[in-house]
Amino acid sequence: MLKNLSSGTKISITRSIKTSFEQYMASIQWQENKYDIQDFIAAWRTYINENASWYKNLSDETKNNVEFHQELAVKINETIAKILSEEPSEKQVEKLELLQGKSGTEYDYSCKLEAKYLIEILEGKKKHDLHTKD
Repeated sequence: MLKNLSSGTKISITRSIKTSFEQYMASIQWQENKYDIQDFIAAWRTYINENASWYKNLSDETKNNVEFHQELAVKINETIAKILSEEPSEKQVEKLELLQGKSGTEYDYSCKLEAKYLIEILEGKKKHDLHTKD
């Protein structure tokens, strides 16, 4: 069912998963022990209902189809796995080393999106308190 959607819609679905995952992880300050898939799904549902034109354009039949939701669950898991496996870029690593040296901090990070979050925090673009990760 998901495969029958237009390529633009499939790209938009992936983008909405990535965007809402990034927002959710920032809301829990990338503390993996606070991650809850049900909380993320709730955040994603809110995001698609408020911000995703692709969801508004789906028929009610599709929105209520069990197979569609099963395929979406697989797509969510695949997208999150891809995000978490994407290594930080060399530029991000260098920037984080510089920023952490200046601030006297040392944070662990494991993926490109988490590195982006930490850079934004350390540059003062985000107003979250950072917690040391064990």
